[in-house]
Amino acid sequence: MLAAINILLLVFLVICAVVVARIKDLLSAVIIFGAYSMVMSIIWQQLHSPDIAITEAAIGAGATSLLFLAAISRTRRHEE
Repeated sequence: MLAAINILLLVFLVICAVVVARIKDLLSAVIIFGAYSMVMSIIWQQLHSPDIAITEAAIGAGATSLLFLAAISRTRRHEE
């Protein structure tokens, strides 16, 4: 059961990475990147590395997402 969950998490991780690379909307990319970071922290927890998992959750999903959102809010959208 645990192996199936780990495989599902890894598949979701790869899907998130591909979608972030291909998506055009920056806000959507930041949200998916936050989901990627949270899944990565769960994977680190499953690998028995709680210190890295907490760091990934705090910096990857938290601080980096906030910095990206702040940068996006200060830019303009050019639509054609």
